[in-house]
Amino acid sequence: MRNDLSTLRQAAGISQRELAAFLDVSRQTINSIETGRYDPSLPLAIAIARHFRSTVEEIFHVD
Repeated sequence: MRNDLSTLRQAAGISQRELAAFLDVSRQTINSIETGRYDPSLPLAIAIARHFRSTVEEIFHVD
């Protein structure tokens, strides 16, 4: 699954570590999501979308 997490995070000026702390996950989890090696659970995807004031569908794209 493709996603725009890295782009959104960088535009917001926050590090992977800062986003991870906000979402209560590891920095490695954020990195794995950004690189497409890990698809987040639905609750995590929703938390990410809420953090960026967006929708899950706007951030995560099924190819």
